[in-house]
Amino acid sequence: MINHSKVKELANFIWSIADLLRHDYKQADYGKVILPMTVLRRLDCVLEPTKQKVLDYLPKIKSMNIKNAEPVLNKVASFNFHNISKYTFKKLKEDPNHIAANLRNFINGFSSNGREIIEYFSFNDHITRLDEANLLFLVVSRFSEVDLHPDTVDNTTMGYIFEELIRKFSELSNETAGEHFTPREVIRLMVNVLFLEDRRALTAKGIVRTIYDPACGTGGMLSIAADYLQELNPESKPVVFGQEINPESYAICKSDMLIKGQEVSNIKFGNIFTIDGLENEKFDYMLSNPPFGVEWKKVEKEVRKEYETKGFAGRFGAGLPRISDGSFLFLQHMISKMKPTNGGSRIAIVFNGSPLFSGGAGSGESEIRKWIIENDMIEAIIALPDQLFYNTGIFTYVWIVTNRKTKQRKGKIQLINAVDFFVKMTRSLGNKRNEISEDQIAEITKIYGDFKEDEYCKIFDNGDFGYWRITVERPLRLNFQASEDHIALLENETAFQNLAKSNKKGAAGTKEAEEGRKEQERIREILREMDVTKIYKNRDEFESALDEQFKKDGYALTAPIRKSIMNALSERDGTTDICVDKKGNPEPDAQLRDYENVPLKDDIQAYFKREVLPHVPDAWIDESKTIKGYEVNFTKYFYKYKPLRSLEEIRNDILALESETDGMIKEVIQR
Repeated sequence: MINHSKVKELANFIWSIADLLRHDYKQADYGKVILPMTVLRRLDCVLEPTKQKVLDYLPKIKSMNIKNAEPVLNKVASFNFHNISKYTFKKLKEDPNHIAANLRNFINGFSSNGREIIEYFSFNDHITRLDEANLLFLVVSRFSEVDLHPDTVDNTTMGYIFEELIRKFSELSNETAGEHFTPREVIRLMVNVLFLEDRRALTAKGIVRTIYDPACGTGGMLSIAADYLQELNPESKPVVFGQEINPESYAICKSDMLIKGQEVSNIKFGNIFTIDGLENEKFDYMLSNPPFGVEWKKVEKEVRKEYETKGFAGRFGAGLPRISDGSFLFLQHMISKMKPTNGGSRIAIVFNGSPLFSGGAGSGESEIRKWIIENDMIEAIIALPDQLFYNTGIFTYVWIVTNRKTKQRKGKIQLINAVDFFVKMTRSLGNKRNEISEDQIAEITKIYGDFKEDEYCKIFDNGDFGYWRITVERPLRLNFQASEDHIALLENETAFQNLAKSNKKGAAGTKEAEEGRKEQERIREILREMDVTKIYKNRDEFESALDEQFKKDGYALTAPIRKSIMNALSERDGTTDICVDKKGNPEPDAQLRDYENVPLKDDIQAYFKREVLPHVPDAWIDESKTIKGYEVNFTKYFYKYKPLRSLEEIRNDILALESETDGMIKEVIQR
């Protein structure tokens, strides 16, 4: 397990350096200094053992007149990057009077891939600002005190430190919404499950596998997945790819990949929905923890255009989710990156509960679920404990999605309830108070691999999550009466109101409006001539009486005014005749309309006769509105009944509270 005490200690030390910036920087801007300095110190520590070798080799490079010396110097440095500046953090301290120039010399001494990382922090302007405030030397000195060499701080711990710092700086600038760095034990579980079905194939000599994260953050998922593959097979070659929208996280990810010898050009910057930096690539394995519940309004134009013009030839052919939550956009993007042949691909993605059930039949979310399930791509969904993430305490779910299920899993979806698989942390990290132990990771992985139903595992057919949403109609029944109360309701009808309105201005408009008011009053008077005491229980009968009355008074009813009168003079009445259309069919009452979700495996008519007609015998199904939907009601499948507490238990608790409160009151009085 990760040493959280060490993470906290180092993160707090680095965080304490930010106190030097007080008064000269706003708290929300501390990260603009501390994060790039942490990266620089990490790179400095990594290169320290071979730094002198690189400097000693420089004269040979010049004498050989090599045009591109970077690959050669990288080899001397034993990494995919190097630094040819004579300065290190320790040497920078030796010349406080030229600290700004020397620090720039140190940064410019990095190979091009190292300089690019620092450029994404836009750190150059801050060097000047810090120097002018007489802070630069103090900050460099303090950073030189922390040992970030990999022998002291391994990559996993360093990842946690970066994420803890980013979390703190994000909180200060109110940028935490939807940003949930993934705990390493969660990533390890995802990787275990992702690779489990392929363990035998992955041990082949010299195997090359590509791994992708479209929201890679600081690179934690990519790092652990690559490490796992090499643990499984030291002769394997994992090649990682990713894209990240946050410049600081992107820079940190690239620095981590640089240290580990990965090809840093495989990590792209930008929003995947507007710029897919790896557009033509397909991958063997994909895993991601995209932001939870974050709206996609800023990219709506581009996403809708792709959806409408490309359909399934693009990334979002299955549908678009509601604008407030782009989770399913990430999953569809990842599915578009699956290899159609050569063994296909496997995906592990972290979601909150919303993608399981949000949106009714016909909605974007339901249509996406329908497409994924009917194409037999969901292999398993694992419910995780709450309070696992740094910036949120919510329950989360790992979806395993693939286009190459094993024979026993075809047509099936495995649900694993792992909400109780956690241990309490001795020290919390933000909202993270729980963690999954190594033994628990192994147990969850075994439950997944065994593929057998038990207390924690349920296995369903794909069709078990589908349903027909039927529209249940009931007949419209109205009575009609030309009473004064009903006539007064004409004022609420738009067509009737419009009689007294005018589009003309000035005297002409006033005259037109006055004529309209006179017409309104005439309509009222005609209605008052009807039998105000009579209640009509048949619409056709009332319409005939209405037409006869207006014809007798020589007033030609227009269709809009006729409809206004019918609306105003009617009210719902279950004892009246059913209103029918011109073909004699019953008209539905929109206010009595209801909906039922019929399980896909159930017969709709049998369900209707069994569940609906006994309660509303006059109902029918509008089959033209029947829609297929899909949802995964996780809680329903693992619900455990908890008996109510006895009255005696409740009574004893109340008495205990009363006794405790009484004692506290006496203590206050005595004081």
